[in-house]
Amino acid sequence: MGAYRYDRLKVLVVDDNQHMRKLVSSILQAFGIKTVLEAASGEEAWKTLLINPCDVVFADWVMEGMTGLELTQKIRTAPETPNAFIPVIIVTGFTSLDKLRIARDGGVNEFLAKPVSPKTILSRLSAVIENPRSFVRTKSYFGPCRRRLQPVKYHGPERRVEEANIVTPGGASANAA
Repeated sequence: MGAYRYDRLKVLVVDDNQHMRKLVSSILQAFGIKTVLEAASGEEAWKTLLINPCDVVFADWVMEGMTGLELTQKIRTAPETPNAFIPVIIVTGFTSLDKLRIARDGGVNEFLAKPVSPKTILSRLSAVIENPRSFVRTKSYFGPCRRRLQPVKYHGPERRVEEANIVTPGGASANAA
């Protein structure tokens, strides 16, 4: 993990369990993050993001009303979203491979299993900050590239044109440059 200055980040922690919100918030503050906002529901988180854009969201998956996954999908697709590219880390006690696939296909950047630890929180935070994945737009999906493969730097005559759907935060296609 690099020497990133976490004190510049603004992080939103969303969980309907006050103790879990406080735990994650305290761990993030221990990493030097000065601005940690909290929301007790997906709806409250959405309202917070509209008036106070953040750099990263930690969201519990299972909450009454809008779930963390529904919040992620709204962040990615709503016309009024403040930032469709914001990294979202889903926090959940449900860690089956099916749940992991659903989260990945829902536009989540990272998956964090409960019980959380400072080491796992820092690992996921570092992943979205120091090694962000490109975003992809298709007819049925918008979100981080679901593949974790390292990009191939081969540009020879047999190179496939797969990057046509990769979108940068500025909105341009990766091939436009």
